[in-house]
Amino acid sequence: MRTELLEAEEKISHSTYPDTSYNREGEVKTSEECLCDIRVSLLSELRGFEAVVTVEESGSLLAQFQVRSCLVAEIVRRSSEDSNLQKKLEKSKERLEVECELRADGAIVKQGRLCILNTNELKHAILEEAYSSTYAMNPCSTKMYKTLKKTYWWPYLKQEIAEYVVKCLICQQVIPVRQRPGGLFNPLPVP
Repeated sequence: MRTELLEAEEKISHSTYPDTSYNREGEVKTSEECLCDIRVSLLSELRGFEAVVTVEESGSLLAQFQVRSCLVAEIVRRSSEDSNLQKKLEKSKERLEVECELRADGAIVKQGRLCILNTNELKHAILEEAYSSTYAMNPCSTKMYKTLKKTYWWPYLKQEIAEYVVKCLICQQVIPVRQRPGGLFNPLPVP
């Protein structure tokens, strides 16, 4: 009886199912081995994102990473080219105006917000990223202004955001026209 049970267990453990995983030697993997493989591949993928991975007491993985726009590095790199920003920085160093200051990474900031140089391509790239990203879903100009105001500064920021949003075809179709239809407001003649 005992030998029959052992033979049955061997048949079950070596029988093939459509969702069975195999190791390099062709042997069937246990579910624990499969989970270890998933964990290793997940760790290597998270390392690619430069994530900080910690293991909790329960054995669960906790990954933390920070998403940054590649535009910030471009703005910092090109901020030394703009003469107006450099003049404002010099004035703030001489204590004539306390508008701008230089951050440790080389960025010029005004009240904690990143100063954008006066080029249309950078402004357009920032507006495009804030407006067309998947998490934003075509915000109205007020919401977009509140979002961008926390991070960026340039003259006429609110006006340029409003102009950008007005040009969007999707928003033009969604925003209702607030006009009364003409006609049919005259009283009907009494017969």
